[in-house]
Amino acid sequence: MVTLVAPTVTAEQFTEHPHVVRIAGICGGRAVIRGSRIAVWHIARLFRAGQTATEIAQEYTHLPLTAIYDAISYFLDHRAEIEQDMADNRIENVLTALDAALDD
Repeated sequence: MVTLVAPTVTAEQFTEHPHVVRIAGICGGRAVIRGSRIAVWHIARLFRAGQTATEIAQEYTHLPLTAIYDAISYFLDHRAEIEQDMADNRIENVLTALDAALDD
């Protein structure tokens, strides 16, 4: 006998930005671009490094340009939150949180 189990549907927590949501269990519940697992902090890091929205969209061809602009707008509206997300995701902080180290 085969038992089918329906996948668990996790509700999106919407923000005031139409392309930005939070989903428990996805990227630690941090803000992501809707329909993807691309965190807003990642887009913000690229933007701060000097890439334009168009250049970012050329790298992430599955994301509409409007979503990239919305992620940048979310970053600008929630700078402290996204700056903290960027800090939390620096390699040295991730390694510390996981009690791990890189091999030489």
